[in-house]
Amino acid sequence: MITTEEKIERKRRDIEGRPLGPGSHTEHEGKTMTGAQAIIASLEAEGVDTIFGYPGGQAIKIYDALYDSKKIHHILARHEQAAVHEADGYARSTGKVGVVLVTSGPGATNTVTGIATAYMDSVPLVVITGQVTRGVIGTDSFQESDIVGITMPVVKHSYLLQSTDDLTRTFREAFYIASTGRPGPVLIDVPSDLSGAEMVFHYPDKISLPSYRPTYKGNAKQVREAARYIQQAKKPLIMAGGGIVTSHACVELTQLAERMCIPVVTTLMGKGAMRCSNPLNLGPVGMHGSKYANRAVTECDLLIAVGARFSDRVTGKVSEFAPHAKIIHVDIDPAEIGKIVPADVPIVGDARGVLAALNDQLAKIDAQPVGKEWFKEVCTWRERWPFYTADFADYPDKIAPEVVLEHLSQKLDPEASIVTTEVGQHQMWALQNIHREHARTFISSGGLGTMGFGFPAAIGAKIACPEDEVVCIAGDGSFQMNLQEMATAIVNNVPVKVLIIDNRALGMVHQWQHLFYHDRYSSTELAPVPDFVALAQAYGWQGARITHPDEIDDALDAMLASDGPYLLDVIIPTMQTVYPMVAPGAALDDIIGALDVTLGGVRITQKGFDDADAAASVRHVSDDDSDNFDDEVSDEEGGDE
Repeated sequence: MITTEEKIERKRRDIEGRPLGPGSHTEHEGKTMTGAQAIIASLEAEGVDTIFGYPGGQAIKIYDALYDSKKIHHILARHEQAAVHEADGYARSTGKVGVVLVTSGPGATNTVTGIATAYMDSVPLVVITGQVTRGVIGTDSFQESDIVGITMPVVKHSYLLQSTDDLTRTFREAFYIASTGRPGPVLIDVPSDLSGAEMVFHYPDKISLPSYRPTYKGNAKQVREAARYIQQAKKPLIMAGGGIVTSHACVELTQLAERMCIPVVTTLMGKGAMRCSNPLNLGPVGMHGSKYANRAVTECDLLIAVGARFSDRVTGKVSEFAPHAKIIHVDIDPAEIGKIVPADVPIVGDARGVLAALNDQLAKIDAQPVGKEWFKEVCTWRERWPFYTADFADYPDKIAPEVVLEHLSQKLDPEASIVTTEVGQHQMWALQNIHREHARTFISSGGLGTMGFGFPAAIGAKIACPEDEVVCIAGDGSFQMNLQEMATAIVNNVPVKVLIIDNRALGMVHQWQHLFYHDRYSSTELAPVPDFVALAQAYGWQGARITHPDEIDDALDAMLASDGPYLLDVIIPTMQTVYPMVAPGAALDDIIGALDVTLGGVRITQKGFDDADAAASVRHVSDDDSDNFDDEVSDEEGGDE
């Protein structure tokens, strides 16, 4: 696994504008070569060791040049979307820039979902697309698409190369832009005639982008103001987002929380920002966060949001989000501050630097812990409203997904494992029940919610971190979006593991139809097709299926012991719901389905049941009981997940 120190050094080199990694451009300096050869030499200069892609006519010259590279390993995906997700998993697990190479037309347009996924989650990618020759651009020639125009809303920056004179500078800038500030995908469109044109190679050591100067250092006055707010708070709370992970600010976050005894809630992208074993970590917040984490947001008097953008899945009803709290918002992207939730103390800057400065300021004024009594209160909530207990099961004779994932979590080495997820119910169960001790070890599509992401991302993560055990938690619907990548895994000897939570349904939408649309299951129930175990065997994988709770441990042991790719098909009830849940458009404290141990382990089905005297009014949700959910949501409030 890449150490935290190595990740920080990579980021420092990015910021200073120096080439990354072991690649060196000196061996090519001053040589005459084709544009395609210069592209490969530029990638080598950036320290690129792996490219994910799919060849085609307008990229053939670049692939021909790649054939001679001794430093770059190419992974042939079976679909261009999957190639981008694989590069994304590579990037998220290491902090390096993921690189994709595809051809023009449909090859380029197939990357759009992957690019948008990376853009929404701030993942650094450089996507290289072949393009038709300059002379026919705009004529609707064979396999032409305006990929620069198509991807404009979902890239950090894009280039259409017009001259070999700009080639090496473009690649230098692309890697710099992708990896600095708020990271994101950069696209380079390369007309095929430029790939064949001759040029003299010179790779710039430094670049100058006057219009692009990310702010890393937080304003000192605002940092002092934030320290004052913290010192005066009685019920402070930190909300840690993906920016903590991107910035490698986990140590600084923990120092702040422990110094001032401030509990921490995490967004989906922020999972791993603080060790799950740290008692101050309350875990996920939001639509499928815990009742105690959501209540902490509702009751706190100061919310310190770091590297988080206040997604609707986190805030619930914005007008009732953290209603008693002053807001400190730290983010490297100034556009995010005040966009959703107004900030009392806005701080633009890199999370690691700002938190370090805030810790220094608190030490300077000898600030004492302010959250001890508040934390004790929150701990009582955590004991009362757990995600799941062994004493409770919706279907006692069936496999509970919470149990499977809890057992998997216990069997994985937290120091040498990575978990990726697809999108849906299984994603939320994984968020709730897979415990992570380090950043970059829980990889999931947050902003775009891309079904088909998790499996190829697992392949990319395993290639990047071969010593780590990599397991993808998938649903039977999501897995079928990119299951062709089973070939990519077996051919490249990537021993990734896939655990399918198989309910024969598009589980999350099916759950919404149950709760909010009177059991009108429109196009969400899937036939048990394919036979995933037989499919695995057809691809040369090992596979197994389990249907009973007694089979869980042995099946997990067999999966993890396998030295090759392995698929475990876990059958759960179709009607299994992921709880707790905040209905779309509801406030965070209006939560349904939370377990209450003081009421005998039943699920709370209405807002307001906060004392044991209400036990007689609480009913357990069963297969035949959906009438107790009378919250209706409009089409505008609903959505796909």
